[in-house]
Amino acid sequence: MLTRQRLFGGIALALLVTAASGQGQLTSATSGNPIVKGWYADPEGVIFDKQYWIYPTYSAPYNEQVKLDAFSSPDLVNWTKHEQIIDTTAVRWVKRALWAPAIVEKGGKYFLFFGANDIHDDKKEVGGIGVAVADNPAGPFRDYLGKPLVGQIHNKAQPIDQFVFKDKDGAYYLIYGGWGHCNIARLNDDFTGFIPFADGTIFREVTPKGYVEGPVMFVRNGKYYFMWSEGGWTGPDYSVAYAVASSPFGPFERVGKILQQDPAVATGAGHHSVIQIPGTDEWYIVYHRRPLTETDGNHRETCIDRMAFDAQGTILPVKITKEGVQARVLK
Repeated sequence: MLTRQRLFGGIALALLVTAASGQGQLTSATSGNPIVKGWYADPEGVIFDKQYWIYPTYSAPYNEQVKLDAFSSPDLVNWTKHEQIIDTTAVRWVKRALWAPAIVEKGGKYFLFFGANDIHDDKKEVGGIGVAVADNPAGPFRDYLGKPLVGQIHNKAQPIDQFVFKDKDGAYYLIYGGWGHCNIARLNDDFTGFIPFADGTIFREVTPKGYVEGPVMFVRNGKYYFMWSEGGWTGPDYSVAYAVASSPFGPFERVGKILQQDPAVATGAGHHSVIQIPGTDEWYIVYHRRPLTETDGNHRETCIDRMAFDAQGTILPVKITKEGVQARVLK
């Protein structure tokens, strides 16, 4: 049975003071940053059934990184912890480094994609990108394939940091990669494998200049926004940049950096995801960062701030804050 613990951010009992257009309401409560207690990184933020969900890496040394927790909220301020939604006992081929989850709902099932074992030599090591499945977003998740979905190194991309992108035509793509290389591959209907491209290849490289890891893709006003993390994940220069193209295959030309450290607030801001409020042009960026007092590379915290665009569709630089965001109730 899952253990669930209530976590309160900001002014949890603030009164409703203003109504917002679109699908929900804004209140005077704020989330505060970090939004939950504990060391968590690489957060995947999504909306399921009018609830916000965050699936982060349990930020610990690789050999201790053997489980995943999740967090849900009705308003971005009050968070419920869903403890140990999956661990290495449920995925027998995983020994360590269970990390950077991505999740989608399809056909009433919840598919959790994850990196595992931090492989560097696919001829000597078992690991890569796996898939787990559950009947609800809180799990418990069970191994879906009994082996990695991506267990080899293609186009020099380490099989980590997977993101699942649903295109406008309903096609699902796996976008992933470390070591400065990023691949895209089209998932088949049941997520057990891939559909080859017209030229017979399965993994197509889409690496933009400056890419290191942590890909994210979304569509806004017909344009494909491709975001990634650059810099060193343990250093203060960790950050997020993006590019724009007319298709999910690019070509992607780097536009610029939109998330980075603020020496007055925190360092190492990166490895993010984005949440769009359904039916609106209201966006949030969920990311991790390191407190100013911390030097341990694994001491990372999950935070949330607003993300906005100008009239030309350029993503404006994100101001990282201690306050976080106002409560936002979905309707």
